[in-house]
Amino acid sequence: MHRVLDAEVARARAAHPDRPPRVLDVGGGSGAWAVPLATAGCAVTVVDTSPNALAALQRRAREAGVGDLITPVQGDVDALAEVVPTGGADLVLGHGLLEVVDDLPCAVAALTAAAAPGGAVSVLVAGRNAAVLGRVLAGRLAEARALLTDPDGRLGPDDVLRRRLDGSTLCALLESGGSLRIEVLQGDGVLDGWLPGSVIDGGPATARAVAELEEMIAAVPALREVAARLHVLARRSAD
Repeated sequence: MHRVLDAEVARARAAHPDRPPRVLDVGGGSGAWAVPLATAGCAVTVVDTSPNALAALQRRAREAGVGDLITPVQGDVDALAEVVPTGGADLVLGHGLLEVVDDLPCAVAALTAAAAPGGAVSVLVAGRNAAVLGRVLAGRLAEARALLTDPDGRLGPDDVLRRRLDGSTLCALLESGGSLRIEVLQGDGVLDGWLPGSVIDGGPATARAVAELEEMIAAVPALREVAARLHVLARRSAD
């Protein structure tokens, strides 16, 4: 996943060598993505509803020496056009966003509109199939059944997530407006939840081997569907 985003940043830099790549991170919170991207030389605007998260973002940005490259904005995806320019971002991030928004089509439309023509939208969501299998392995069969049969992949009204998605549903959602074309669909955290403790605690060499295997299998269709998260990079048409 990081390799895909690095390639997108490089693409934006090559297309506009006179300025930093412009990234919009919607729901970016305290900067888990924004700070590394700013460290890589991107100008990042982070939109989040939480003032506390934005304050933490500013502290992290200052500590990393990139405070001048990160702009925090308090706002919501439902009114994104009111706080950021339409069509102004080379790369729009919606990571951990679509599973919690109220109006899913509205959120997708807002992310799309924020991307410049020819720009990209990167979406990371919770995977339904991994959640089902995780409950099965834990012996929580009623929860597995609920996740599998609920239209939104929820455990019930008290579930903190409004939905979990599979790959085909996610791609159809992003392409439904006609302005986005899927370029990458991959798993993120394919091995999460499946590794035995002896492997997880196996030391640096084992960690490297796991990371290499994760990268290899992330794009294998049958395996990405059991990833903890699904990642899509979609490109906005150059209209």
